[in-house]
Amino acid sequence: MLETVGRRLHRWRRWVLATWAVAVVLGAVLGGSVFDLAEAPDPLRRDAESAQLQQRLDSVDPEGELVVAVLSGTDIYAVDLIDEASRVLHDVAEVPDVVEVRDPWTTGAQDLVAPGQTSTVVTVEIDPTVDDDRALAAVGRVDAALRRVPMPEVLVGGPALAEEAFADQAVQDAARGEGVAIVVLLAVLTLVLGGLVAGALPVITALGSVCLALLSLSGLARVTPVSDYSVNVVTLLGLGLAVDYSLLVLGRFREERAAASGRTQLGEVLGRTLATSGRTVLVSGLTVATALAGLLLLADPVLSPMAIGGLVAVLGATVAGLTLTPVLISVGHARIPPPAKDRLLGGTPSAHALLPRLARVAQRRPWPVLAGCIALLLLLSAPLLSLDLRNSDTRSLPRDSEPRLVQATIERDFPDLIATPVTVLVDAAFDSAQTAEAMARLAALPGVADVLLLDPLPDDTTRLVVEPEPDAAGDYDGPQAQDLVRRVRAAPLGAEALVGGPTAELVDTRDALGDRAPVAILVVALLTAVLLGRLTRSVVVPLKAVAMNLLSLAATLGVVVAVFQWGWGSSLLRFDSWGALDVTTPLLLFMFAFGLSMDYHVFLVSRIRESWDEARAEAARPRRRASRGKARDDDPRALSDRAVLDGITASGPVVSLAAVAITIVFLGFVAGELTAVKEIGVGMTVAVLLDVTIVRGLMLPAAMTLLGRWNWWLPGRSG
Repeated sequence: MLETVGRRLHRWRRWVLATWAVAVVLGAVLGGSVFDLAEAPDPLRRDAESAQLQQRLDSVDPEGELVVAVLSGTDIYAVDLIDEASRVLHDVAEVPDVVEVRDPWTTGAQDLVAPGQTSTVVTVEIDPTVDDDRALAAVGRVDAALRRVPMPEVLVGGPALAEEAFADQAVQDAARGEGVAIVVLLAVLTLVLGGLVAGALPVITALGSVCLALLSLSGLARVTPVSDYSVNVVTLLGLGLAVDYSLLVLGRFREERAAASGRTQLGEVLGRTLATSGRTVLVSGLTVATALAGLLLLADPVLSPMAIGGLVAVLGATVAGLTLTPVLISVGHARIPPPAKDRLLGGTPSAHALLPRLARVAQRRPWPVLAGCIALLLLLSAPLLSLDLRNSDTRSLPRDSEPRLVQATIERDFPDLIATPVTVLVDAAFDSAQTAEAMARLAALPGVADVLLLDPLPDDTTRLVVEPEPDAAGDYDGPQAQDLVRRVRAAPLGAEALVGGPTAELVDTRDALGDRAPVAILVVALLTAVLLGRLTRSVVVPLKAVAMNLLSLAATLGVVVAVFQWGWGSSLLRFDSWGALDVTTPLLLFMFAFGLSMDYHVFLVSRIRESWDEARAEAARPRRRASRGKARDDDPRALSDRAVLDGITASGPVVSLAAVAITIVFLGFVAGELTAVKEIGVGMTVAVLLDVTIVRGLMLPAAMTLLGRWNWWLPGRSG
């Protein structure tokens, strides 16, 4: 079937190119609307306890968007400053949709003044009944007005401005990462593949893939929530996968063209190219999509929209690899140079390339190589024992971002304002005995400094605030605070109660992901094993691949913990470690890296299986009399070893070049400013490098050498 597709693509190349041109233009023009349609999803599932508490409070005592400003640098009670600041704050209070202003000049809020009286905090609340657009417009007007206060330093932040900063920075990082990656990628591929046309072909395919994905994503954004980070996911995966698939098809085309006779038609060469490499692209795309679909099983409001973006990116890359790459080859084949022999990186079969060299080392000493690789990966995995997951909030923003500076200044100079208490909503009247009993039992819990009774709520429920004892590390969401939330929830309060607050939200997120993650990982592993089993017609190969992938991913996460949680290399990567990883990072890395690892495994084992089938077919032919001492080696172990080396020699250079290309893409995102994006970029870079060298270069051939013909065992068949 795919061979027929290849021939028809050559015949209809002009129409296919015209269709892609329209899709690219539409993607560039209309796809840009996804930046406006994307939104910051609610970080909590609706059935989470902290989410239920917030929903109850929003219905009876809603709070609007909050603007927080830190003003510092001079005596806030200087006579001339009092007059001017009061005038500005009166203007702020008159801004449409502003319902409350707290400051030391017009409302006498002394708790907002720092010791020394050289800095203060101003808070402004927006009407909670207005829609999002009006609220954001009011936030903008308040922001502009507050900057007129004549203080040496004025920093304005708050949740709404932080979300806006996240969205803007995500777009900037995507644009910067894509731009840097494309330029460097074009230069490297042109040099390695031996010409501008050959080097530009994978880049053009990747750009077409991203445009198609953005166009699809903008359509999806009109019917389902799409995360701000989806743009980064589409660019990250779309560029990387499309380059991989394009290189695979291009490398196979150069092989088939070199092997064809002079009278073979180009359409036939393209047909044979897609008959082999096209099947690999399809299986690889399904494998990566299966890994990403595992995120949907988590039903997480943050991860699910990102998974949708990833699935769109995979679809775009697969379609581009199967259609755009072949027609570009058909049009520019005359300017695509033949394979360059004996090169470390060249994208063409060579015994001198990196992976065949590593494979020969592994086959000579399989046991020591396999044991050494496992020991190294386990050592790299060790930091996982100290893994700490939290919500990154403004700490993920660039160092000079105002919302981040506001938060850091308040934490340093106004610690009483950022002590994030635990909120308890008791289903009892304000003055009831049940409420009094609940307060007494909460006060008796270890780690509780005080319990406050807030104003009555109109629905006969009571809101209590549990103030925790100071954390030794000064973290409002650290292990001590999380343990307090669990103790409060487990305590018998004598009445029905809900427990919420930022720390409780983190606990709910971690618990929800922890409950669903094992199921998602198991389903992903099983489905990808089935797909790989269908491709290789083996039970052993997919089980071995899953085991190696899990070990490689544990090592990747260990490196990410050492870099971002421990701070190793933070100055080099230009970020400040805050002692934890974003709570979504491990699962995102797992799904992305697992999919890409299986991607490379498919590239390699599909060619190894081809070589094994050819070797067995050769061995099954009737023996002829050996001439002049030559004998045919039909030993199954020898056949298996030769098939492994031949398959890696044929596909290894393409995998190596694809790994270099996709690493360039990931490094473009490491240069971004959002720490959460850096975590993914660094993690994916490490995952690819470990996978191509340690796992596919050494562990795969070593394990296959040890297993011999048992690699191809299938119940009821001989291999």
